[in-house]
Amino acid sequence: MQRVRQLAKNTRYFRQRLQEMGFIIYGNENASVVPLLLYMPGKVAAFARHMLEKKIGVVVVGFPATPLAEARARFCVSAAHTREMLDTVLEALDEMGDLLQLKYSRHKKSARPELYDETSFELED
Repeated sequence: MQRVRQLAKNTRYFRQRLQEMGFIIYGNENASVVPLLLYMPGKVAAFARHMLEKKIGVVVVGFPATPLAEARARFCVSAAHTREMLDTVLEALDEMGDLLQLKYSRHKKSARPELYDETSFELED
């Protein structure tokens, strides 16, 4: 039961932080496999290389396994992951999300606007 509770806690934390950063994620909020939308097929290889350089294991999936414009990265959260491990991955994702402009959510603005040519890609609600 302890591992099940820890897995649920880690999953909620990881998903919530991704959403707060402005990423769009799919799947059930309790699912430990977290699909992060990359959308653009041309960004998949750069994303995968960056994660590999950071020694972060991730599965990237694109066409024909997904619709052409729904490429994604899948992260598998475990009960064995510590908060520090999750934060390391989240920090790398935050950096990569800004660099490749992967933060598509309309509900969160980037913490690094200097990386964008325009002042904001967010739509006003």
